[in-house]
Amino acid sequence: MTSRNKMRSSSALGKLETSDDQSILNAVAVFTEPVVPRAQSCPAGLKSQKAKTQRPAPPDWLLKEYLKGQRMRSHSVDMEDIAQGKTPPHHVDLTRSLRRGKIEHQVTLEDLKKLNIAFQEFQKRGQKFLDLDMFIRIMKKCVKSPNKDDFCTYLQLEYSEQADSLARQKEVYFVMPALSQGLSHSGPVLRIFSLPDDTLIMMGEDGVISFWSPQLTLKRRKLVFHKAVNRKSKWVTDFISMPQYNKLIIGTGDRAIQLYELSSLEPHCQIGGLDSIPPKLDYCYVDPDKCLILYGDDQGCVNILFLASVGELLRTWKKLPPVENMPTIRISSAVSSPNVKYVRWKVHEDWVTQLNYYDSIQVVISASIHEPTALVIGCTTGTTNAEQKMKEMKDVKKDGKVRKWHQSSLDLPQRRAEGDQTVFRVRKGVRAFSFCKRNNLLLTGGMDRIIRIWNPYVPGKPTGVLKSHRAPVFYLHIGAEEKRIFSMSTDNTVKIWDLENHNCLFSACPKTSGIQGELTACHYLSSIKALCVATNSVSLLHLKMRARPETHLVVSHKEPVVCCIYNKTFGHVVSCSEGSVIKVWDSETGMLLSEFIGAHGNAEITCLTFDSSGRRLVTGGRDGCLRIWNYNNGHCLKTLTQDEKHNEVCDCTYVEVYQNKYIIAVGWDRRINMYFDSPHDFHHFWKPQPHWPDDLIRGHKDDILCVVQCPPSLLATSSYDGEIIIWNMISGHVYCKLNTPVLTHHSEDLEDRSVSHLTFLKTRAAKFESKTASLISNGPQGSVIFWSLFSDAQLIASFIPSRGKSQISSIVVTTGDTCAYAADQLGYIYTYDIKDYALEGPEKEPPKNVKFWRAHVNAVTSLELIEKEKTLLSSSVDCTVRLWSMDGEYIGTFGQSELWDVFTSASWKHPMVPYEILMDPQSMPVHQVLAEDVSSLQINHMEEDKKIQEKSFAKVRSGAQHSLGHTSRTGLEQASGHGNMGSSCSSQISTTYNCQGQIQRSVRKLFHLGERGCDLAPVPVPGQQQSLVQQHSILEDSA
Repeated sequence: MTSRNKMRSSSALGKLETSDDQSILNAVAVFTEPVVPRAQSCPAGLKSQKAKTQRPAPPDWLLKEYLKGQRMRSHSVDMEDIAQGKTPPHHVDLTRSLRRGKIEHQVTLEDLKKLNIAFQEFQKRGQKFLDLDMFIRIMKKCVKSPNKDDFCTYLQLEYSEQADSLARQKEVYFVMPALSQGLSHSGPVLRIFSLPDDTLIMMGEDGVISFWSPQLTLKRRKLVFHKAVNRKSKWVTDFISMPQYNKLIIGTGDRAIQLYELSSLEPHCQIGGLDSIPPKLDYCYVDPDKCLILYGDDQGCVNILFLASVGELLRTWKKLPPVENMPTIRISSAVSSPNVKYVRWKVHEDWVTQLNYYDSIQVVISASIHEPTALVIGCTTGTTNAEQKMKEMKDVKKDGKVRKWHQSSLDLPQRRAEGDQTVFRVRKGVRAFSFCKRNNLLLTGGMDRIIRIWNPYVPGKPTGVLKSHRAPVFYLHIGAEEKRIFSMSTDNTVKIWDLENHNCLFSACPKTSGIQGELTACHYLSSIKALCVATNSVSLLHLKMRARPETHLVVSHKEPVVCCIYNKTFGHVVSCSEGSVIKVWDSETGMLLSEFIGAHGNAEITCLTFDSSGRRLVTGGRDGCLRIWNYNNGHCLKTLTQDEKHNEVCDCTYVEVYQNKYIIAVGWDRRINMYFDSPHDFHHFWKPQPHWPDDLIRGHKDDILCVVQCPPSLLATSSYDGEIIIWNMISGHVYCKLNTPVLTHHSEDLEDRSVSHLTFLKTRAAKFESKTASLISNGPQGSVIFWSLFSDAQLIASFIPSRGKSQISSIVVTTGDTCAYAADQLGYIYTYDIKDYALEGPEKEPPKNVKFWRAHVNAVTSLELIEKEKTLLSSSVDCTVRLWSMDGEYIGTFGQSELWDVFTSASWKHPMVPYEILMDPQSMPVHQVLAEDVSSLQINHMEEDKKIQEKSFAKVRSGAQHSLGHTSRTGLEQASGHGNMGSSCSSQISTTYNCQGQIQRSVRKLFHLGERGCDLAPVPVPGQQQSLVQQHSILEDSA
């Protein structure tokens, strides 16, 4: 019998100690077993009677609960109270006292069931809320306990505490007063934006640009305009940066758009002759060497310039004749270039107050103070309207002027079709808006001081209204990461709102924040969590949020990790997340070396691989592109695109066939795309090679999910319909096809037959043996399948390793094909000995399961063996990348504060396990006692029967050894199938499993108490001599 393990309340890392209780089930029984009356105290008591009636010493956690009830104002009770003699009187029964003080022990399960039925009846009638009188009547009818009022008070206090706790978790504020510095601009600051290094850039109407550090230290200041003789000075309307081309775009009051070098602020060129003044600018880099320059004008028009081959175009404009010391091209001449397209939409009836292009949804959002067109969401190019085009051509012909169509379009702005835009009518117009793609939210604010929350596809009515500002709303920002809304009004009042329930969490007036003067510009810096405000001075408000209570949780990425890979050349681990973020780690220490964001723009990265030298990283994404990187500095070297539609890339690999090098990608286009890797091809964009004829005729009919190579010439692909095709890479022909079997005939099990992972057994495949399994794949219902490929391709073996028939997500094998590691979507990793498995034909039994443990609390997305360091790398949807020994010992999580030395086991986290795994209920070992419903009153009888059973088996075993002279089986083995006494005892114990729900509820209650601070830990498995950490690591020997 194992001893019960118990977690210390003062430890958040899961350090363990062992108590003297023989079983945790004894502690559960304290709540339900009858109390034996004690003998009366007397000077000379009856020792025999006292020995029979005296109860054993109560456990420590029960003493703590009693003392906590006696000292209600204390927040905790520790063992010092007991050490100081603060123990209950000898005659007090702890269980009864604890029951008398706790409402949850007075209310029965039948009462709760009646309450649930009563509330469901009201819900069926369509009533979502109850008044107080109706609630009290229901309580009196359903709850038989005499303390109905106490129970109502208990519920009220319980939910009140939960609400208070939730409110404390959402506490957020700006540090007051704000950090401020004076400005020397003669005009108001028009805009604030930040560079990747958090440098703040501001520009005033007078053309003075200034660069500030995040600590508001002035780095640089310069006047961009050259002083003109006998001419009025220019004034700036707005500015924006072109970081990809190191340029600064400035809109001026003389109807021109000027470009300056961002580093030197020297003039580059300008586009003049605009039809109107551009008060609002925006810029977006959409495709390689393509961009959009947008500006809203004082006539309510949205103007869009589509530029292609931007680098060459800017070099051409730089060589034009200068006007006022700046090379100039008129807009009418610029649009004549094949690399320039100009569109002008008539959208509003008043000037544009804000303009933004969102590439994630490919729309332009513009706002004005004109109520009927307060905010418009529209496309950039619009649909083709043949009637409108013919009418414009007739109008041009009637004028008698020989003009090109683009010239007429410059003079006559077009109106979008009704289907090309969504119009929001807002009272008193819109002055500021903010859009969040992640939460699908649109915020608007304006002169009526009301912040409206919209569904961007439903313009009729807002989904929420925020009313608190006393002046027109000037600035809005949705902090998706912080789940907050930041707003500022013209009276310099700043507010923070909760994005989920729309409550105002923080508000600061100018007197508190110290921000004085007329508000001219705002900008939120998400990297340093600060709001920058410009008036006659620049101020910085740093955001402070309540620290998360789970400070022990460590993540490697902020988003779910899609995959990770090990670089053998440099000893680095590269991981990527759904947010298109790539991080490079040192595998020997866990240190973060570098990271770069936006690898595929807004598209998610789906796969990773390295070239043969390990110097270039290849990534595939949902945008249908492959990109080749110098992953040490984050520079994109090549972009590999498909011929037709940009279908999602699901997997990629790098192969060498007879000194020819290829990058192979598969995905939703259901074709094998091969890109020839030529070191002498200096073009940035590559197209795939022509498809194999067999791929077009006999290839996959569904999306291809996986591709792997077996040198020298075999290639395997698998698809969503369960088909596996083996290819000859030299000829491009199909070598054989394999179809995943259907394990059951139920319709619901036929939905997912996808094969998402393949692994070659390369040492076996090199021998070309017909009866030997040479390929491993995952299958339906969490199965792992072994296939033979030669002479007669067939299924050799199939088994289900996963505990809950969860889908196997990744499989890796050692170099010699002696051991296989499989991971599932529950986060478990299973180790199998396959050295002699499936060598001589079909196998009916699964291979030997050496070990298994839980590595993550969510689906494992990739596994990677690092055999040089004898470690195993895993990544998961739970945002973590972890390193394990090949025996399942926990080394660490990439991103943790403490570094490790992979060659020094003392620096590992072992024997500890990740906290979230320790606390997750699915990490509990499966055991019959915990899986069945057992009455807590019968547990003691079960323990006694088990002790008697073990003693009987010990006698039988010793007698058998003495008489037969050989070693017999253990008592437990006899009980399970060979001994009459064991069979009778087992049947007798099995009859105690009739009371439904008692033991599970008791164990859950103990878990809840343990989470509240008592010295309780997850229940260990009886019969296994191992520590709690080992039980939760589940490194069990399956022999």
